[in-house]
Amino acid sequence: MEAPIYIRLRHRIRHQANVPVQLKEIAEVSAPENLLPDLLSMVIHEIKQEEGQIIIVDAMTVVEKLSQHWPGVDIQFIGPSQTIIDTAAQSKKLSMPIFLFVWCLLFIGAALTIMNFHEDVSMRDVQIKLYEIVTGEKTEYPLIFQIPYSIGLGTGMVLFFNHLFKKRFNEEPSPLEVEMFNYQQDLDQYVILHERKESRNDDDSSS
Repeated sequence: MEAPIYIRLRHRIRHQANVPVQLKEIAEVSAPENLLPDLLSMVIHEIKQEEGQIIIVDAMTVVEKLSQHWPGVDIQFIGPSQTIIDTAAQSKKLSMPIFLFVWCLLFIGAALTIMNFHEDVSMRDVQIKLYEIVTGEKTEYPLIFQIPYSIGLGTGMVLFFNHLFKKRFNEEPSPLEVEMFNYQQDLDQYVILHERKESRNDDDSSS
């Protein structure tokens, strides 16, 4: 009896449009040595123009393709049961003028947000009061509190997001990266469920 073929589908890949999708591109495969080269080069899906940007290849499609060439072979799947193929073109490198415009826009927006927050909670009045309590003197500009606070605020934000430009301080993902990951996971889940719903509707209409 032939040894079983173990397949682990990748969750998501980026692939060029109008190019056949091979098994090695969407999955990790463990199989007998005599079958492995042919398995890896096996074309699983032909991308068509009308399919759009996002294409779902599930385990059943892989089984059908492989069974046509190796009837009766034992195929076992590990991990995800679908692979999302993104055929969108690679985005071009952002131009420097656009980068500077977006950077200035975000910088000004963040600065206004922080200033409005401080005004809402009367931060300046609190610092003036603290300065008076500690020193016994009253001043409108308690710089001994304001300067360290401003430096600490910026340093805290850098440490919180775990990035300073392209430098990462440790291997722990930043909160922004975690949120982007969760968003991508939710988006992929929606795409998969939406694809299944459309497939059921197509089957019902054809019957």
